[in-house]
Amino acid sequence: MSEPIRLNRAFFQDPHTIYRELRAEGPIRPATPERGLRVWLVTRYAEAKALLADPRLSKDGDRALELFPEGTGGAHASSLSAHMLNSDPPDHTRLRKLVNRAFTARTVARLRPRIEQITDRLLDDLAAAGTVDLVESFAFPLPITVICELLGVPGSDSDKFREWTKPFVMAASAEELRAAHEAVESYLIELVAAKRKAPGEDLLSALVQVSDEGDRLSPAEIVSMAFLLLVAGHETTVNLIANGVLALLQNPEQLAALRGDPSLLPNAVEEFLRYEGPINIATLRFTTEPIRVGDVEIPAEEFVMISLLSANRDDDRFSEPDRLDITRSAGGHLAFGHGIHYCLGAPLARLEAEIALGRLLSRFPKLELDIDPDALQWRVSTLIRGAHVVPIRVG
Repeated sequence: MSEPIRLNRAFFQDPHTIYRELRAEGPIRPATPERGLRVWLVTRYAEAKALLADPRLSKDGDRALELFPEGTGGAHASSLSAHMLNSDPPDHTRLRKLVNRAFTARTVARLRPRIEQITDRLLDDLAAAGTVDLVESFAFPLPITVICELLGVPGSDSDKFREWTKPFVMAASAEELRAAHEAVESYLIELVAAKRKAPGEDLLSALVQVSDEGDRLSPAEIVSMAFLLLVAGHETTVNLIANGVLALLQNPEQLAALRGDPSLLPNAVEEFLRYEGPINIATLRFTTEPIRVGDVEIPAEEFVMISLLSANRDDDRFSEPDRLDITRSAGGHLAFGHGIHYCLGAPLARLEAEIALGRLLSRFPKLELDIDPDALQWRVSTLIRGAHVVPIRVG
């Protein structure tokens, strides 16, 4: 067996080159994240899709904590982690069913006018500035505003959440993680209590009240669910928007094609998700029994990391996968996962990206990247794929 691949800063700067080499070797390889934990990294599409839906891979958060070796720095118990993304059936089934009743497709569709309004206001600010950081000025404030309004979080607190959630999705010390946990948990406990006393027309109030055949979310479950929806509800879309704009500006013929035929936009969003999706590696799973992947048998109780970013560039599934093509049939990509943990917020992310990108391109016909692409600094995160700063000139 080959030596473990190091998931270090160099890897995050250029994962596609490394993934291409790994896929050529086989579907799975031992890997070591920066904290030192040994995992199995899955890189090919077929195996990734199968394992994402394999019930022999567990996401039980409590059991996972028991499997972390001492000294790896990964075993930070958090009540905020006790949500449906870190659970298996039947707990996962129950939690998702309750949230589904409040987070419906109809709710998402009703948000379109408000998303358009927020987008236009942000574009006005971009026009006045001329040269801006796309992430700070547009890609972040749009989805964080939307998810805060949807949940009933005061807009004045959105910047706090950005700082609080960073340690949960990027490399951070145990002290930073603990401080962020305490700040977020304290805030959400107070907010949930306020919604219980005076419910509003928002998702968090609905979660407090929602029930199904007498079942309800406990106070702790509501807090952890609110945390999950706040983080997942903006982080994915921030990087979907920024990565999509980057991809277009680095591929001017594709940008011209999209400007020439705006009806391609929904398909283009699917291609952005495939080509440079916002999630690098899916959240951690572990084997409950030995599982064979290719020529390798993974023993029971070992951690598995499934790279969505790599699977979506597998040439056994997508022809010329390293080429951006907004006309290709990108359906079947794994950017939102697969199986029971498929992203609940995928319809909202797609809608936000479609509105944001369509209106940005329409408003600014001379949009340009204001940095050498090789100078971009990518986030050090096994979870998130996105650049820290994306300077643009709006013209």
